[in-house]
Amino acid sequence: MTKPIPRLGSRKNGRLSSRKNGRRIPKGVIHVQASFNNTIVTVTDVRGRVVSWASAGTSGFKGTRRGTPYAAQAAAVNAVRTVVDQGMQRAEVMIKGPGLGRDAALRAIRRSGILLSFVRDITPMPHNGCRPPKKRRV
Repeated sequence: MTKPIPRLGSRKNGRLSSRKNGRRIPKGVIHVQASFNNTIVTVTDVRGRVVSWASAGTSGFKGTRRGTPYAAQAAAVNAVRTVVDQGMQRAEVMIKGPGLGRDAALRAIRRSGILLSFVRDITPMPHNGCRPPKKRRV
């Protein structure tokens, strides 16, 4: 009995091509998390699997410069460029956080050539949530 030739990829679930290159994504979701110290841009497909991501830190900014609008713009360009090459045409944008990079990241995404179906702000807001800790007595 001859031995089968091993092919690239995982044989357990029948996938034979590598994951990153084999996917063409026409529609996706772009998540922008803008804190005061950093901006993270994550691109997922509609099921929520991460396709590409970048942050101001991975884009070459260090220290306090990571919180700037320009760093957020660079992170957005880096994250979106790879998915545009993979064929993404339409996307939804979810923006979270209070940081300075919100508008700059959105502007960079608009300029990338992806058609935005909607932009939603998903910043968590407490409806007077948790009770604060009791005041310290001196």
